[in-house]
Amino acid sequence: MDFYDLDLSDNTLDAIDDMGWTSCTPIQEKCIPEILSGRDVLGIAQTGTGKTAAYLLPILSMLDEEDFPEEAINCVIMSPTRELAQQIDQAMQGFSYYMPTVSSVAVYGGNDGSRYDQEYKSMKLGADVIIATPGRLISHITMGNVDLGKVSFFVLDEADRMLDMGFHEDILSIAKLLPENCQTIMFSATMPDKIEDLARTILKNPSVVKLAVSKPAEKIKQLACVCHENQKNGVLRDIFKKYGQKRVIVFSSSKVKVKEINKALRALKINCGEMHSDLLQSQRDEVMYLFKSGQIDVLVATDIVARGIDIDDISMVVNYDVPHDSEDYVHRIGRTARADHDGIAITLVRGKEVGDFMQIEKFLGYEVEKIPLPKGLGKAPEYKVMPRSKGHHDGKKDGRRYRGRGKGKDKRKKGGNKPKEPRK
Repeated sequence: MDFYDLDLSDNTLDAIDDMGWTSCTPIQEKCIPEILSGRDVLGIAQTGTGKTAAYLLPILSMLDEEDFPEEAINCVIMSPTRELAQQIDQAMQGFSYYMPTVSSVAVYGGNDGSRYDQEYKSMKLGADVIIATPGRLISHITMGNVDLGKVSFFVLDEADRMLDMGFHEDILSIAKLLPENCQTIMFSATMPDKIEDLARTILKNPSVVKLAVSKPAEKIKQLACVCHENQKNGVLRDIFKKYGQKRVIVFSSSKVKVKEINKALRALKINCGEMHSDLLQSQRDEVMYLFKSGQIDVLVATDIVARGIDIDDISMVVNYDVPHDSEDYVHRIGRTARADHDGIAITLVRGKEVGDFMQIEKFLGYEVEKIPLPKGLGKAPEYKVMPRSKGHHDGKKDGRRYRGRGKGKDKRKKGGNKPKEPRK
């Protein structure tokens, strides 16, 4: 479908023309008419399908043409991370280029006091659109800096990531402050039970748009190496020798492991940087700038970079550990082979992760080529699912979780403190 077939404002279409866009992506074609009609929308589609434009274009079109309260916040867009909030804000500036009366402010943590004051002033003056991370917006709400009583549009972008990061209660707290007639739009890359529960809570008779998770681009050469955990750094070193180390992202699921990998690569004189949630915003901005500008060759990162961050010239993605599910695998390796480039994606699979990677291969519909363990690193594990052993090895006994013996166990029997949930 052509954008001119949609009921968008002339100023919106002029901005689209400037970008050289002509045809809608499937998510845009299905969501834009529903949003323009005033319906709540639940969109399920992976990163890179054009979700940001799918909600920004119709909202801006309506703000441009219809009567909304002046000097009031009319739209709140929630983002799980600062980086995605910045990217949405950049898209907002482009789409609203011909709308001088439509204003916006990005609100996110990790900044100095002057940034906070700037956010406060923009919201008090009635910025039309707020693009915010949940924690920072809650901070402003607590301080009485923001009035959400006239908001007409509430958008949750990457809702599954926000729930994974523990923002469920923050989202509900913000939603309770919105008017009853506020139109709510929610996008998620996956549809777990917790997303369905949230949708039932905050959406009113939504139009559900669900696109199947796409297979990885054919231009991505996918490889895997089966190895033990203590062999991974040696495998990584060999990968860099064979395939180069320019424009590479190494993904790990743990920020602790990201720090360890980055330290190990620096010891090998590899020009690298790390990206994770422990960094201050100014540090994250600096690392991203250095990587995008080519001053850093290898970026070691948690999944914070896997979704919603636009870097077009990545030559290789390395999964230091197997992603949790097929969707995360597609998101990660989808950072390479963009904008007509070729790319390589290599996953390091330790013995206990073989079953998880087999599930990813089942989703792909084919077996990923396995590369041999480099010489000198010892013997590799077999590529087969190992049966669970009884006892302490896998943290289970007779099919039940247990924490061990002794005082802790007796304490719980007597109604003492329960062990804390592990931090996510």
